Amino acid sequence: MDRYVYEDILENTMRPWARENLGRSWVFQQDNDPKHTSGHVANWFRRRRVDLLEWPSQFPDLNPIEHMWEELDRRLKGVRASNANQKFAQLEASWKSIPMTVVQTLLDSMPRRCQAVIDAKGYPTKY
Repeated sequence: MDRYVYEDILENTMRPWARENLGRSWVFQQDNDPKHTSGHVANWFRRRRVDLLEWPSQFPDLNPIEHMWEELDRRLKGVRASNANQKFAQLEASWKSIPMTVVQTLLDSMPRRCQAVIDAKGYPTKY
C-alpha cells in the first residue's frame, strides 16, 4: 500500500462510514507509518477537515488492530496462495475463524497496556 491507495481507502471507505456512523464530531487515529504522515495524505485530512489524534513519533503502538493482524499472520504462516482471489479467501476465512475470546482478551488487556505505557513514560513496554 502506498499513500495513494491509503487516500483512496480514506476517501471511499473510512470517510463515508464515519459520516454515516459518527456524525460530524470525531477524531481519527493513525500511527506514524510514512504513508499516513505523507504530505499528500496530510493535505487530504486538511481539505476534508478531519481532526487527527496526535501520535508521538516513537510512541508504542497500542492500536488493538495491530495485534489482530499479528494473530492473522500467525494463522496464515506457511499458507500459500496461487492468486490474489485465493489469498483473499484465505485471509477472510482465517479472520472469521479468530474466536471472539481472542478479541475480548485483547480488549480486556488495554487498560494494562495503557498503564504500562504511562509507567514507562512512553518508552517501550513488554506489549
